[in-house]
Amino acid sequence: MAVRGRHEGERREPVLGRGEETVSSPFDIRLDASDRAGGPRQDGRSRQDARGRQEPRDRHEPKDRPEPRDRQEPRDRQEPKGRRGPDERQEPRADMGRAPQGAAASGLKPERRPRPEAEDFEPEGGMVAPARKSSASSASRRGKGNGKGGGSEPKPRARRKRRTLLGFLVKWCLILAVWAGIGVAGVVAYEAAKLPPMQTLMVPKRPPTIMIQAADGKTLATRGDMGGAAVPLKQLPAYLPNAFIAIEDRRFYEHWGLDPVGLARAVATNLVSRRVRQGGSTLTQQLAKNLFLTQERTFSRKIQEVILALWLEQKFSKAEILDLYMNRVYFGAGAYGVEAASQRYFGKSARNVTLAEAAMLAGIVNAPSRLAPTRNLKAAQERAALVLGSMQDQGLISADMEKLALARPATVAPPSAPGSIGYVADWVVEQLDSYVGELSGDVSVRTTIDANMQAQAQAALSETLAKSGGKFGVGQGALVSLDTDGAVKALIGGKSYEESQFNRAVTARRQPGSAFKPFIYLTALERGLTPETVREDAPIQLKGWRPENSTHDYKGAVTLQQALALSLNTVSVRLVLEVGPKAVVQTAHRLGIASTLDPNPSIALGTSEVSVLELASAYVPFANGGIGVIPYVIDTVKGADGRVLYARAASGPGRVIDPAYAGMMNRMMEETLMTGTGRRADLPGWEAA
Repeated sequence: MAVRGRHEGERREPVLGRGEETVSSPFDIRLDASDRAGGPRQDGRSRQDARGRQEPRDRHEPKDRPEPRDRQEPRDRQEPKGRRGPDERQEPRADMGRAPQGAAASGLKPERRPRPEAEDFEPEGGMVAPARKSSASSASRRGKGNGKGGGSEPKPRARRKRRTLLGFLVKWCLILAVWAGIGVAGVVAYEAAKLPPMQTLMVPKRPPTIMIQAADGKTLATRGDMGGAAVPLKQLPAYLPNAFIAIEDRRFYEHWGLDPVGLARAVATNLVSRRVRQGGSTLTQQLAKNLFLTQERTFSRKIQEVILALWLEQKFSKAEILDLYMNRVYFGAGAYGVEAASQRYFGKSARNVTLAEAAMLAGIVNAPSRLAPTRNLKAAQERAALVLGSMQDQGLISADMEKLALARPATVAPPSAPGSIGYVADWVVEQLDSYVGELSGDVSVRTTIDANMQAQAQAALSETLAKSGGKFGVGQGALVSLDTDGAVKALIGGKSYEESQFNRAVTARRQPGSAFKPFIYLTALERGLTPETVREDAPIQLKGWRPENSTHDYKGAVTLQQALALSLNTVSVRLVLEVGPKAVVQTAHRLGIASTLDPNPSIALGTSEVSVLELASAYVPFANGGIGVIPYVIDTVKGADGRVLYARAASGPGRVIDPAYAGMMNRMMEETLMTGTGRRADLPGWEAA
């Protein structure tokens, strides 16, 4: 190996053939073949001889024909075909092979040459290291320096890759976090925009309550969901709101609408007990959910509830939120608010509930349909015991108070109204829409029902069915009592409302039988006959039909008054044939029968079906001098604010019977009570027909 020194200040020589400026090193190092770590070449030939003839390195192309990139790397820099020894290393070469003098004299502009490979060989057969600014910097860049060039040890490439990967992950995590934040903000803004105006949300959203009253104003029944008057928090016993806080949201006064701590505790408690014992929603969240009319379970609704809960916490104080909650939450059995629930279950105001009753009310809201004491009293009492235990654990009540409340659990008050009033209540609700339209709030309905008459009617029907029902094979019945203007004073739709809610007084259609005959005789009177007109009571046959009297005997010639009093079927048939079945149907419809009637001879025996209510209303003109009526049970309807929504005005079909004929019919029907089939209905002190 020959080493030729060079002055450090020696200038760089341009390599004109390649247009690249080479960097001179302080030393020019030439290596003979014998100096290589692997020893001399086996064939003793130079690299050029082994590879074949190469183009001269200083050969250049014209300016207008640049050399392609794949040809910019000289072919003579390829590795020799012979394998390197395991210890062979790339030695730095002092010179890059200077350009020939001819190239320098040509005056070509120097061209920057790509950095040469680690090992190159001179054409003469010697191996020359590429020129570098310094061997230390070369070793540092390649990570293979051996310390001979004065450079420092570089960091491992694996560490550099890990640092690059970590930076890449951090960068994209930050980007994703920013976009996720933007997305969440967008979703929140979108859902907040869909919220209805807050002032409308504060109005109670529940089906209206219909309070049904008797003619004297006494409450008979309620229909629909019940919402009591709002009771201020300060008027309630302290243990009532504390019961809700203890079982539903023990951190109510600490959180800001959402309670991650409470949620985690509820999850842990439920997992340990393997059943749902605690809920994770705060009272504020439950109030937000209650503010919506429909109880949807969608992702959109959940977001809106969270937004609304946060808004409530900012808008109201804790006491106001608790006040709103207790006066709006659903307690089952159609009761909204603590006052309505207390009235429904205990028959008293929420101001007067006991500790045991307060615990039961607080326990109901977790599952109103399942824990309503009217449906499952035992489950409601067990839940109340859990509430009392929670209150004692949190120091809201003493151990003695808990013990006393557990010894006297709450029970449900019995209903105040008789069961038969349910038929009236159902009928009222069915008609209400036609009077006031769709309800938007609570209403009270004053009816025409006389509470005493209603009770007496129920007792009379029950007694009659018990005495004669078995004899005639009848297990049900109905009763309607009307005033002369058509007001319903009593209405019984069946033997027991609890057993059957089918209203036989209004809905059922039955054959009236002999009760239909007054319409036949009235039609005959209007056709010129009189009560003294004589007709024959004798067997009759019509195309295979032979109507008979119930006694199977015949009176011969009788007056119309006698025939009606004795309910002679053959005379009724002869009158229908005389005046015509269609005329009889018209008379019945004119007086108040609304059902379809078949115009055939059998109508003489009351074979067409009608309801008890319309039959009773068709009899009213006989009692009031011939004025037709429309039966009614609703007198006035008022809103929760006392505003009158409906008040009945006198109306009806007007006169339907001439007073003279009405008088004749009354005398004929009176004879029925005195000498005919209605003698048992002749009550002392009552004018009847």
